[in-house]
Amino acid sequence: MSAAGQSPLDKRSALVFVVAFGIVSLFADAAYEGMRSIAGPFLATLGATGFAVGVIGGTGELCGYLLRLGSGRLADSTRAYWPITLAGYVVQMAAVPALALAGNWQTAAILIVIERAGKAIRSPSRDVLLSRAGERIGQGWAFGLHEILDQVGAMAGPLIAALVLALHHDYRAAFAWLLVPSAITLVLVFALRFRYRNVGEIAPASGDAKDLAAPRAFWFYAAASALVAFGFADFTLVSYHFGRAGTVRPELIAVFYAAAMGAGGIASLLFGRWFDRVGLKVIYAGIALGLLVAPLAFFGGFWGALIATLAWGASLGVHEAVMSAAVAGLVPLAARARAYGIFTAIFGIAWFAGSALLGALYDVSLVGLVAVATLAQLMAFYPLMLAVRSVR
Repeated sequence: MSAAGQSPLDKRSALVFVVAFGIVSLFADAAYEGMRSIAGPFLATLGATGFAVGVIGGTGELCGYLLRLGSGRLADSTRAYWPITLAGYVVQMAAVPALALAGNWQTAAILIVIERAGKAIRSPSRDVLLSRAGERIGQGWAFGLHEILDQVGAMAGPLIAALVLALHHDYRAAFAWLLVPSAITLVLVFALRFRYRNVGEIAPASGDAKDLAAPRAFWFYAAASALVAFGFADFTLVSYHFGRAGTVRPELIAVFYAAAMGAGGIASLLFGRWFDRVGLKVIYAGIALGLLVAPLAFFGGFWGALIATLAWGASLGVHEAVMSAAVAGLVPLAARARAYGIFTAIFGIAWFAGSALLGALYDVSLVGLVAVATLAQLMAFYPLMLAVRSVR
């Protein structure tokens, strides 16, 4: 089997590869989601203002998404998919426990941004590696299975951090304990590279334009995803409202977030499998789930908040799993890392801009916030329909 063509894996080894990479992501998510769950209050203890915390978080996310444009292009031009993946994991996993040593909020801010940069470096290359396994077992199944393991770590990390804080009442101790999943992540991903080094061996493009160009369906799908992201209220804002309005007791908000991660994992697995059967049309259901979030979160009571939280997690899980599978199905292998970088940058920038606008509207009009969020997601149906037709 040629490196440029089908996956070098057989069906069984492809499934093992996806599960193994899912376990890597489980420990990685436990590390960095554990860090992110307590980074805000830790910055406050170091003297950072609320404005500074907001800017740090926004800058980290925005830089992380923009950096994927360069890391994806670099991966396709050098074909160094494994080295770039490994470098990203090293940067990211080193930044997490290093926060235990931060002496001021400026140093902590730099480490938080570095952690996002590490994820940005490795994500496009890692998704290309997973897509090679998806060529054997189905892209939706591969990314859905990977995502549910990823979400297990996303639930475990904040719980680890919360347990250490409850026992030691020390943020630095919590960051230090996150060295354990960080180190396990690096050991596993390096072992995986030595076991499956041929998965990253991809021949260069032939020079034919069709080997490098993303089709029209890709751009229509990117536009639809951008509109979804723009109207998708970030959980930070949603949880802020829960606390401010008294809809959900403060001690339950973290439990709601864990439930959202669980819903996201289950949805990613189910919808990923469904994607392999019907293609992009599954995103219609993902958008429909997202439409429930804003009205129920900002106008509903306790049960409305719970349904909104579960719908938020499920919708996010659908988009995170299916969008990776969809890009793999739409874009030629030789240009796939670049396409992942472009797609996630568009998605991330739209989410950043939408979150800023929805946050501003929150202080002015909840009706306006819900209207903008709903309208943006309704508008996403049109470019998605064009993408589905283009694939046909």
